Amino acid sequence: MGPLDQHPIGSGFRAKSTAAEVIDGIDLSGRMAVVTGGYSGIGLETVRALVTAGAHVTVPARRPDVARDALAAFGDAVDVAPMDLADLASVRRFASDWSSSARPLHLLVNNAGIMACPEGRVGPGWEMQMGVNHLGHMALYLGLEPALVDAAGARVVALSSIGHRIGGIQWDDPHFTSTPYDKWQAYGQAKTANALFAMGVDARGEDRGIRAFSVHPGGIFTPLQRHLPEEEMVALGWKNPDGTVPEAVQQAFKTPEQGAATTVWAATSAQLDGLGGLYCEDVDVAPLAGAVSPGHQHVRPWACDPEAAERLWTVSQEWLADA
Repeated sequence: MGPLDQHPIGSGFRAKSTAAEVIDGIDLSGRMAVVTGGYSGIGLETVRALVTAGAHVTVPARRPDVARDALAAFGDAVDVAPMDLADLASVRRFASDWSSSARPLHLLVNNAGIMACPEGRVGPGWEMQMGVNHLGHMALYLGLEPALVDAAGARVVALSSIGHRIGGIQWDDPHFTSTPYDKWQAYGQAKTANALFAMGVDARGEDRGIRAFSVHPGGIFTPLQRHLPEEEMVALGWKNPDGTVPEAVQQAFKTPEQGAATTVWAATSAQLDGLGGLYCEDVDVAPLAGAVSPGHQHVRPWACDPEAAERLWTVSQEWLADA
């Protein structure tokens, strides 16, 4: 798949369709799912939709006690296990424990993430947003890959963002070791990496029954914005100086349940059978930016470039092998 494959398929859903609407009529009984960050925001709503359809969901969590409290209402349909995407040892331990259980895995949703955080380092010195949003999730996928193959029909969903439009991968210095750290540039390349990762998974997994998609959930107020000071939210136009939300933003932004809809659609819809490696938004496949309108939505060419996806996969494997 590549830029020429990025065009809507006419799902019949709307930009503000909800996860409940998307999952209606779908039976996931007997299916096993893993949803990172599945205890707040759109991750929680993703879990809710999957459980409603009959799936059993495991939520790996950096704060397992908080996760158990948030997910208690789902009872035995949801398990919580400790895992920190910034700690490769814990990621590999979670994947190893899953493999030891001999359970297949039908759905992997890489939902957790951080945005525009202060400069930080994880692993052997990786920039934190690339390390958590991309490399932690890639390590998780690699560890769970045999279980996904065992499912004989699995899907992987990577949460990207319209933030990928900020820019592609900074191949010369992806971890900001020699250039000044820019939190938004780092976020943009991490979200591009999520989209390219889905392409890489799909290219390698199609023949083994694994299809993958990346999604832009839409603008949503969730804990993802926790690193943004109030004055920056005002400068971005997301809030008024008095702390209220502008009417235009209220109209444009989605609720968490609406934000989870594209994830749930990409993970479960039969409309996507036979497809993969695509970037989705507003509960449909996104068009290539500029192909339909000059608007700020849609997918940029650098986030659906097969050559860039291969390059990122290769270098990411090298980084993980050295960590």
